[in-house]
Parts: sequence; structure tokens; C-alpha cells
Amino acid sequence: METAQSARRRELYDLLGDLPPRTRLVGARQLSEVEHDGYTLETLVLDLNGVEPVPAYFVRPASGDGPFPVVLYNHAHGYDYALGKEELLRGREALQEPPYAEALTGLGCAALCIDHWGFGERQGRSEGELVRETLWRGQSLWGLMVYDSIKALDYLETRPDVDAGRLGTLGLSMGSTMAWWLAALDERVKVCVDLCCLSDFEALIAHRSLEEHGLYYFVPGLLKRFTSAQINALIAPRAHLSLAGIYDPLTPPDGLDRIDGELREVYAAAGAPEAWRLSRHACGHMETAAMRAEVVGFLREWL
Repeated sequence: METAQSARRRELYDLLGDLPPRTRLVGARQLSEVEHDGYTLETLVLDLNGVEPVPAYFVRPASGDGPFPVVLYNHAHGYDYALGKEELLRGREALQEPPYAEALTGLGCAALCIDHWGFGERQGRSEGELVRETLWRGQSLWGLMVYDSIKALDYLETRPDVDAGRLGTLGLSMGSTMAWWLAALDERVKVCVDLCCLSDFEALIAHRSLEEHGLYYFVPGLLKRFTSAQINALIAPRAHLSLAGIYDPLTPPDGLDRIDGELREVYAAAGAPEAWRLSRHACGHMETAAMRAEVVGFLREWL
């Protein structure tokens, strides 16, 4: 029998538009495998959606055979369409050192990062072009991105070196939004860590901050059915750490207050008050050293 939470999860997924079947099989082709200092890097091309191939990086600790706990790492936007999955290896200005490939494998975790639509090796069509085409086709660009992330979890489950029972997701900015949407929609995600983009939709409107987000962010009809807190409530009682800068225009403080208050109640009712944490820092849209320490500590504790 369908639970109220699973019914809401299905309702949220349906808002994303016409997507390929969830049941389609995934495939992968390895292009190379290279040893780095502390980790092994696989360069992959994944078949996730049946429309276009998805370039990806998979990293695993250099020592041991696994199965390793694994993090689906979601790259940011930042209008840097060339970076994409390279963020996992190289980082970006808004992130601390070392890059997360090194940080996660240093914790004994594997990690996968894909190029999302229009980023990295999937460049060639602008974000505006993709949004316009998907709307015409009864889809949404965000829906296609979320679909690829869900199917990336399917791929991870095929790997014998991955412990699919210890699967987390992590990201900054657009990657943060992907982390909490993905965790809300897919119960396979056991740990969600989002940095600098737990945005309350109504607060963004009230503060006239909508243009802080790219066009990918907007899902037709979403506000008629869900608030940000209601989406995030679908993650409970699984572990969820959110980190925010108090000077970040993408996460207005009154919106964070609203989400935090509602999620405290949801997690308490689920018997897991310790599994939800909102941590605020005196910074803007960036990861600080203190934030990185919290991310590492949370993953150690929960993953």
C-alpha cells in the first residue's frame, strides 16, 4: 500500500514533465583508468537517458577493493558551463581545498560526478535553448537533470566495488539543490549534504532574488503543490546536513528559518531529531573551512 510520503514523492516527480522511463537499463563504457595521489580515476561515458551520452568521472580510494560507501557528487552552475564534472577533480573558487575527489576518497568513499545537460562535455546548446525546447516538449530542464541523477544511482548499484546501502549525495549551489531534490525523490540516498542553496521559494520571491538562479531551476506549477520545506520533508528520517551563509542572497535568512522550523518538527515526529541539521556561517555563497569540517564530520558519522 502506498504511504502518504511515497504518494507525495510521486506527485513531485510528476511535476518534472515527460521523462524517459524510470525502468530503462543503464550502460557504461570506460575510456580510461588513471592512478592519482590517493585515488584511482575512471573516465566514463554513461548511457542514462537514451537521448545523449553522459560523460562522467568515478573515483575510488587507491587502496582496498571495496565495496566502498559512495557519494553522488553534484557539480555547481556558476555560469561556468565548461567546468561541469571537472569540479570533482579541480574544485572551484567557491569551494575549499582539497577538491572533493581527494577529500571523499581520503574518507574511504568512492564518488561519481556526471556532466549535466549543457555542462562540461555536454556543451553546445545554451541553457536558454534547452529550457525553451524542453518546455515545448512538455518537459523541464530540471526534470531531465534530476532524471540523469536518479539513473546515475542505478549505475552505481551495478558496480561491485560500491556499497549501495551506504549512498550519499553532496553539492554546492546547483549541486546543493540537486542533492536535496534527489534525496527527496529517491530513498536509496541515505545521507544528503547540501551547501549554499537550501532556498525557500516564497522567500526568493519576497526578496526579489529569483534572478540569482539560472533558468534550469524553475519547474512549472511547483509552487501550487510544494514548498521547499515540503520537498525536504520527504528526506526524513534520513540524515540531512544543510550549510548556509547568512549573507548569501540565494538563501534568505527568513526562508531558512521557515524551512528549519518545519524540518525540526518533521524529524522529531519521525523519531530522528539528530538526523537534521541546518548550520549557518558568517559568509556568502561559498564553502568555508568550518563548513568543510562539518561536511567531513557528518559523512564520517552517517555514511
